[in-house]
Amino acid sequence: MIETISLLPGVTLRCCRDSRFKQGCLSFQLVRPMDRQEAARNALLPSVLLRGTRRCPDLRSITEHLDTLYGASVSPMVRRVGDYQTTGVYCGFMDDRFALPGDQVMQPMLAFLEEILLDSPLEDGGFLPEFVESEKKNLISTIESERNDKRIYAMNQMLRIMCREDSFGLPRLGETEQVAGIGPKELYSHYRRILAESPVEIFYVGSAEPNRVAQLLQPLARRLGSRSCVLPPQTPFHSCPERDEVEIMDVAQGKLCMGFVTPVTNRDDAFPTMQVLNTLFGAGMTSKLFMNVREKLSLCYSIGSGYYGTKGIVTVSAGIDFDKEQLTRREILTQLEACREGKITGEELTGAREALLSSLRATADSPGSIEGYYATAALSGLAMSPEEYMEAVERVTVEDVTTAARELKLHTTYFLKGESQ
Repeated sequence: MIETISLLPGVTLRCCRDSRFKQGCLSFQLVRPMDRQEAARNALLPSVLLRGTRRCPDLRSITEHLDTLYGASVSPMVRRVGDYQTTGVYCGFMDDRFALPGDQVMQPMLAFLEEILLDSPLEDGGFLPEFVESEKKNLISTIESERNDKRIYAMNQMLRIMCREDSFGLPRLGETEQVAGIGPKELYSHYRRILAESPVEIFYVGSAEPNRVAQLLQPLARRLGSRSCVLPPQTPFHSCPERDEVEIMDVAQGKLCMGFVTPVTNRDDAFPTMQVLNTLFGAGMTSKLFMNVREKLSLCYSIGSGYYGTKGIVTVSAGIDFDKEQLTRREILTQLEACREGKITGEELTGAREALLSSLRATADSPGSIEGYYATAALSGLAMSPEEYMEAVERVTVEDVTTAARELKLHTTYFLKGESQ
């Protein structure tokens, strides 16, 4: 069970009390509407904050301090959840039960989190220039690595085209050009603003009582102060004209991406059914796309589908020879039509359900996976626990999947092909 505690207006603590693990975790996230003008700054902030505090002014001193806390860890956290972007810090630390007699880990860990968030070393009214420039290079390298991975690049391009009227088409980490233009003063001014106004989501997993966690977080909450900013609710896919685009680049293998829309989001009762449909259709090695398009017909080197439940978008991505584009498109639609017509075997349905159930069971395997499920669910609007989710998956029938497949409509197709083709 998740216990929710309001530390201050706009500052929310969610606790999952679980004594199975030697390690606990706590995440701190500032929640922002996804926005082109600030996405890069939000993505850069956590890494800059983790470069040093006034007491621990460099990475070496931070590491030495964490070593005194039984090897605790801190890492940057940047997520996109539907219409929102979050920026913050993830902390992993030993549960107090396993520390030496008289030692505590969580209290000094949370005190250090407060340092990271609120006691950065400054210069001339901004973050330290060397911290900002170094982390800008790292962030640009990460963004460029996604561009160099043509599978990721093609999918991102397809989503940009498909969601051009929707913030979901914006890159999670911002654009290279935006990162390059960020200065230390500008970044610190931005941080001060979003720290004062953004809703704060804190999630804890461990054996401590929620009231004790709340008490330990009170010093941080008081320094943060209350905030009245209310986030707009999550929205489904923003309708816009359909598109079919081709991009030419120096690539050895074509990347075909297809984007479908459905009115079913993770706020709907039919969400588990859509997840079963996506798994049966293309998300796995027993799916129709893998077994037929790849294995039986040898039309592609790789193929798979994904379901963005927060927005109601299903994507298909395939690596193909340039001359197999039309054949692959038709066969992908043929397999979707088979789902619409109820041409689904008992083995296919069972395999899809079992794959989903296995994934959902894994959410209970570690503090990090528990935090990932519930913290994201709270922001996206998903109201089911993993146990409720699994029960719903087990009830899904062929008729349910057929109904869901009939709701799925092709919206955007993007094909990345070679220059000589």
